[in-house]
Amino acid sequence: MPCHTLELAPFQGLRYISPDVDRFVDDEFDIARLLAPPYDIPGAQEARELQHSDPHNAARVTLPFELGRESHPRYRRAAQLLHSWIEEGVLAQDDEPALYVYEQTAPDGTHQRGLIGALGLDSPVRPHEDVAEPPVRDRFRLMRATRANLEPIFLLYRGQDGAASKATQEVDGTPLASATLRDGSSHRLWAITEPAVLERIGTDLSRRSALIADGHHRYAAYRQLLREDPDLGWRHGLALLVDSDTHPPHLGAIHRVLPGVDIEQALDLANTVAEVVPSDTTTPQDGLLLVSPKGHGHLVHNIDPRTLAEAMPDRSSEWRNLPTAALHEVLLPLWGVPEEQVRMVHDDPDQAMATARETQGIAVIVPPLSVEQVYAVADRGELTPRKSTSFGPKPRTGLVMRVLATTPGRSPST
Repeated sequence: MPCHTLELAPFQGLRYISPDVDRFVDDEFDIARLLAPPYDIPGAQEARELQHSDPHNAARVTLPFELGRESHPRYRRAAQLLHSWIEEGVLAQDDEPALYVYEQTAPDGTHQRGLIGALGLDSPVRPHEDVAEPPVRDRFRLMRATRANLEPIFLLYRGQDGAASKATQEVDGTPLASATLRDGSSHRLWAITEPAVLERIGTDLSRRSALIADGHHRYAAYRQLLREDPDLGWRHGLALLVDSDTHPPHLGAIHRVLPGVDIEQALDLANTVAEVVPSDTTTPQDGLLLVSPKGHGHLVHNIDPRTLAEAMPDRSSEWRNLPTAALHEVLLPLWGVPEEQVRMVHDDPDQAMATARETQGIAVIVPPLSVEQVYAVADRGELTPRKSTSFGPKPRTGLVMRVLATTPGRSPST
């Protein structure tokens, strides 16, 4: 872990602006049609719907697979599109550097506030999850081509009612932008520009560290850009920092779908290393729930400790017993299922089971970890298996972006 202080610096945000009266609701600039989920959430169909929902939807640059068939030119076309929006006045940088207060409110009224800023990459930031090279390379190429951080990673810190947390909660008044989405959630953005407030926030954060909740691949891409691109702007990356003491996050699971895998054969093999019992729950508290295309469920739990130890000899006993560790290190090899065949479904068991029906395969319903478990894994210096957690609410893409200076090597306003 770096031995530096946590830095979340003000920056001149790149934001949507528009004279289009159709985007104003109750005298507030509503940009709902322009926002998108983080790049790794939408499936192919949802991504296309987002891209077609508005000619300036953020997904057109964060998910540029629709823009061309070649692997590398698509990143250049995404960059051209982004910078054409800037030239046309669809996007513009704010006049002065700011930290941005971002508030998300769920349909049930619960809300989360955090600070969006430029994260210094020497900051003490702990990952909790392993990464795969292809998504890191994808985000690296996109950011290098666009010369921008298009969406913030999601960080947690223990704020302990400090100055940064207080400043985040005290912001009021008319937001810079707001959006109410089809799912009923609302999103609002304010700017903090007062030097005295920014100084108090910086001093408070300098005593703390952060945990990556979501965005491990983008953070790894930040680090790769810092190593390989001479632009000084890559010393920072865009991040949302949330005080988990004030706003405990929702922590869901990422379920798996194994297309074309026979349920009966999988259960027979699982029974050789674990207990397998019929179950009608869709929310297992431990173990893994295997659901057939017909909706019949079986709980696989209490995997033989010797089997776990043989499969993961260099891991702690706590790590070996994580559901995703048991799945990827024991069961998938036992079933002969390659990693690339596995589909991921974020925090939606019904969608996982529907996908299993469509693909005549198995839905693997995974119980969520607790926030305390994630902190404990990170504190031990371990990483959970890839895609073990689904923290939320995740920041929407498009409220504020960070663009680098136009001349390579020039240091922009952070």
